[in-house]
Formats: sequence, structure tokens, C-alpha cells
Amino acid sequence: MERTSTGVANEKVLMWTFIGSECMLFGSLIATFLAYRDRSLVGPFEEELLNIPFITVTTFVLLMSSLMMVLALSAVQRGDRRGSGLFLLLTAVLGLIFLGGQVFEFSHFAHEGLGLGRNLFSGTFYLTTGFHGAHVAIGVIWLLTLWTLALRGRLGPEKSVKVEVAGLYWHFVDVVWIVLFTVIYLMSGAAAV
Repeated sequence: MERTSTGVANEKVLMWTFIGSECMLFGSLIATFLAYRDRSLVGPFEEELLNIPFITVTTFVLLMSSLMMVLALSAVQRGDRRGSGLFLLLTAVLGLIFLGGQVFEFSHFAHEGLGLGRNLFSGTFYLTTGFHGAHVAIGVIWLLTLWTLALRGRLGPEKSVKVEVAGLYWHFVDVVWIVLFTVIYLMSGAAAV
């Protein structure tokens, strides 16, 4: 590792700073969602459309991608080229499956008449989950880039900080989804009961 004044790689410090700013962004989006929750005057309403079992499965898929990310970092640190590539690819594939679930859900909502500007729920729902989906998509592109480096043998233990920084980002995206899943799906589902 390059010697720094903090004793932490500059890339990690930068990522932690970025994550801090993203916490404020997602905090604002979540606060807005909660402020407008149950205030829609026209339907369809969230309790009519939210498919909690389906989203629970996609949530599990995203959380398993975090495990694959940990295994990818471990493989890179050990110099296991094959394992590095495999676990980076699996992380990306699980992220893509999650995104596919989100696209399916969005298209189902649109088919049921819940477009972006239909009511307060739809506006805040699409904005909040859409921003998260964009973050997942960026993470998948990043992971596929690292996977390509691993395949070419350019991602050895000396470059493990690249994977560690990507892992920080990926775990952040997963933690944000846990909060969104709880606030949007579980709390809305509990309110419907």
C-alpha cells in the first residue's frame, strides 16, 4: 500500500467520503417517501400493488451478492485468479438478477396504472427505488470491469484495494436496499394489515 498521512489508502478515504454524501442523498429520499406515505388521493395504492414475497426473493439475491463480493475480495487477496473472476462475475450476475426484478416490478406497476406521476406514492417510490437501481447498475458495470481485469491476470493481491473499494460501494448499496425494503415494502405491508 502507498504510504498516506491517514494510514488508509486514498481510494478508501475517497469512497468513504462518497458513501457519506450518498447517505445524505438516500436519507433525503427516504424522508420524502415517509413524509408522503399514505397521502395519495388517487389510486392505485401501494398496498394494492406491492408484491412482498417477490421483492423478498430479489432482496435475498442482492444480499447473497454481498457474500460473493466478500469471497471475491478474499480470492484476490490470496492471488486466486480463477476464484477472483468467478466471484466477481457471480456478484455482477446477482446484481443483474436484482435489476431484472426491479424492471419487472416497474413494468407491472405501469401496467396496473401506477405511472411516475400518478400519485404521491408513485413519484416517491420510483424516485427512491430508481436511484437505488441506478447505483446497482453502476456497481454491476464496475464489477464487470474488475472481472475483465481478473480474467486478464491484472488483478493480483497488490491490486486488492481496487476490489476492496468496489466492495465498500457494493455493501453500501446492499445496506441502502435493506433500509428501502423495510421502509417501502415491510412498513407499507404492515400498514395494509
